[in-house]
Amino acid sequence: MNFRLKQTIKSDLYNIKITMEDILKELCKIIKDESLLFDIRLILNELVVNSALHGNNCDANKFIKLLLEIHDKRIKIEVIDEGCGFIFDRDDYDPLELKCCGRGLVIVDGLSDEFYVDKNKVISIKYI
Repeated sequence: MNFRLKQTIKSDLYNIKITMEDILKELCKIIKDESLLFDIRLILNELVVNSALHGNNCDANKFIKLLLEIHDKRIKIEVIDEGCGFIFDRDDYDPLELKCCGRGLVIVDGLSDEFYVDKNKVISIKYI
């Protein structure tokens, strides 16, 4: 199974919602495993929305680059925003503090088989 989607998304939450719905319609044609599709949907939403909110500060003039590749037994999701980037340390998030922010990337990290952050670029890899 091979699939490649490369898209630039405006940092507008309504636009992101429509774009994610379109992408998921395409993925439903390819991925039949509901559990895997749920994980991919969650990873995509968290990464793209985080990029819009935290990376691009909801500036509609800034964009998010999304690359989604399915090749053989691997799904790769790469998201790049126009922000200055950040350093991700999974140990910084304490679930006992009950914070509203910070748990999205921890969830994505947990759902991913490989997870990388390099400034304003995040890559999630999931094996299928």
